[in-house]
Amino acid sequence: MEFPSMHEVSDSPAFPTAIWKLKPHQSGHLPVAASRGGPLDISWEVHGNGPIKLVLIGGITLTKFDWQPQTLYFGHQHGDRYSVLVFDNRGAGASGKPLMRYSTSELAKDLLELLEHLGWTADRELHISGGSMGGMIAQELAVLAPERIASLNLHCTAARFESDGTFAQLAERVRALVPRSLEAEIRSTALGCFPYEWLTSADERELPGADTPGCDEPPPPPRARFETNYARFAAQEMLMRRSKTGFLLQAVAAGFHSKTPEQLAALADRVGRERIMVLHGTDDGMVPVSHGEKLIEYLQPGKGLIVEGLGHAPIYQRTRWFNELLEERIALGEKLSGR
Repeated sequence: MEFPSMHEVSDSPAFPTAIWKLKPHQSGHLPVAASRGGPLDISWEVHGNGPIKLVLIGGITLTKFDWQPQTLYFGHQHGDRYSVLVFDNRGAGASGKPLMRYSTSELAKDLLELLEHLGWTADRELHISGGSMGGMIAQELAVLAPERIASLNLHCTAARFESDGTFAQLAERVRALVPRSLEAEIRSTALGCFPYEWLTSADERELPGADTPGCDEPPPPPRARFETNYARFAAQEMLMRRSKTGFLLQAVAAGFHSKTPEQLAALADRVGRERIMVLHGTDDGMVPVSHGEKLIEYLQPGKGLIVEGLGHAPIYQRTRWFNELLEERIALGEKLSGR
């Protein structure tokens, strides 16, 4: 099966509603890093006004909108229980994109300033979920403030990127930096993030309904679905328009992230292993599954999952399953924290 062209995707009746208009309960731009080469603005939103605080940390060039399947579930359908923080890392979305050396530790410090601005500073208050580079930032946050973390959920990430030294792997990494058309970028990203079988399957994304709190648009009619999961993913990428400069700057941060087994063991001791989950898929085309296996070995988390057939983006590929798994981990973190 051939993937639809960008023209075919944009002609779909579903195209205008590919990104939902979920209204945040709070939002703003916060200047951070004044003493660290800034200031620079971080764009943020909080969805929901419940007592349980969930922080979602995105990967390279991901924005607040990439978390909409989770924002919808936790911040709108269950917004009386959860307050969900989504934000654009420096270099992405509506946040500042200064030309300087980025690191995952500096991005974690940006987030820590944002959490302090929101007053989310109590012990064992934060439920952290980070994917890919976001999982690396989550590791750094756990180093900076382990006592604040109620649960630490890492998916499709690594302690550090490792190479097998082959020419093919080196060529693939260089190829990722070569300018390409938007269509070529979308197809390459899709194939790296998702199994082909999922991309060519029918679009079954759970959509906002007429009774969804805080959704400013009417629910799409039944016809407003894409033909395939690939078409929905492509539409989102077309509408978001990732920053190429931000991609390169964040890729440097992810590429140089490094945590030793000893550092991760100390992190796990301070956070509490039973509070930690590591999730990785066997079909991850961005961060090979061996990285997840090593992270499990080093952290010895309370829950370590290697899932057959899962790609790099479980937040999309298995949305309901991922949300329920995260909810389960949050419930455990709350129980361990005496709530």
